[in-house]
Amino acid sequence: MSKKVELLSPAGNLEKLKIALEYGADAVYGGVSHFSLRIRSSKEFNYESFEEAVKYTHKMGKKIYVTINGFPFNSQIPLLKKHIQKMANMKPDAFIISTPGVVRLSKELAPDIPLHLSTQANVMNYLDALFYADAGVKRIIVAREVSLKDLKDIKKHVQDIEFEIFVHGSMCFAYSGRCLISSLQSGRVPNRGSCANDCRFPYVLYAKNEENGTLFKIEEDDSGTHIMNAKDLNLSGYVDKILESGVVDSLKIEGRTKSSYYLAITTRAYRMAIDDFCIGKFDAKNYKEELLSTKHRGFNDGYLLKRPFEKGNTQNLEESISEGTHQVYAFIDENGESFLARDKVIPFEEYEIIFPLDKKIEEVENEIGKISKKNGRFYLTMFKMKSKNGKIFEEIHSGNTNPVLLPIKLPKYSFLRKKIKKGLK
Repeated sequence: MSKKVELLSPAGNLEKLKIALEYGADAVYGGVSHFSLRIRSSKEFNYESFEEAVKYTHKMGKKIYVTINGFPFNSQIPLLKKHIQKMANMKPDAFIISTPGVVRLSKELAPDIPLHLSTQANVMNYLDALFYADAGVKRIIVAREVSLKDLKDIKKHVQDIEFEIFVHGSMCFAYSGRCLISSLQSGRVPNRGSCANDCRFPYVLYAKNEENGTLFKIEEDDSGTHIMNAKDLNLSGYVDKILESGVVDSLKIEGRTKSSYYLAITTRAYRMAIDDFCIGKFDAKNYKEELLSTKHRGFNDGYLLKRPFEKGNTQNLEESISEGTHQVYAFIDENGESFLARDKVIPFEEYEIIFPLDKKIEEVENEIGKISKKNGRFYLTMFKMKSKNGKIFEEIHSGNTNPVLLPIKLPKYSFLRKKIKKGLK
């Protein structure tokens, strides 16, 4: 492989940004609430904390891209101009933008900030790619409906532009995310960043007799059917084919509103897949198993390798989300000396430790607990659960804000988990 492919992870807030970078992301993306397509998550960033995020990312030698990918109305353009200038002053590595007008405006107001074109722009052919390249766009996040074959053809016509693809995360029921269902049902405009995820709801279907107005219930299950609920994208098993193509510059993970554990596991799994491919040890099974430990809606491989009409398994009609194979019990804080409970933690129970790939853990046993290694994995067993202020706990539950001391310092932002006995069906 002649070029280094970037791993790009979501950053819904400052802590998640740090987790993504710690677990192997080369770059992160996020934004404040203004003009971002993820208003809910972006409210966790304000201008001050996002500026801190930019500085932290650059200190780590990594990149950060700002999402300005909403669709502004006329009345919002004066605010948009101020927003672009304010974000540009923070010196991020790129703006992610959806519309030609905002591309033009950003070139005028922030000519030094590279522009990445959002997947919302629906680039699916080389004519559109050429148009945006001429407009000054440096990278295109191609439409999720584009195949790898089409992308190779686009690259032949547009040599001097980077291409980014989504490899993991939620899939929208609508074509390239152009959905209006939330607008219709709740007045929340998806392409202004306030999608209510109406496609995940259960619906009951009826057939109507136009002559007498009688309604017949089609779906007899009381919970209805998740008719619009798309399975999640998972291309971990095809990272080798993607990298072999030589036309992809960045692999993007979706999920600014997802949990910290989801972020850590997905970043870690795709970091492993990329690195394994580079040393000739790619093994799809390893990454798929780890990704199954997260909550998801079932997985499918999207449209990168197959056309939409060739696929019949892209929808999960039974439930909006499934539990993963593992339950998270604790989160190791930033100093690595203690954990915070995410579920009930009790002494003399064994918990697997999940930590960044480039970190090391030592086996140890003392009065606090024991860390042991089995089949290449590390496990923690607590003997005594003692808080920093000296309080002793017989057990500790989710919601308890007391940090519990560890037997030895662990890599920051590690997780403690256990396999769910029943697992997935």
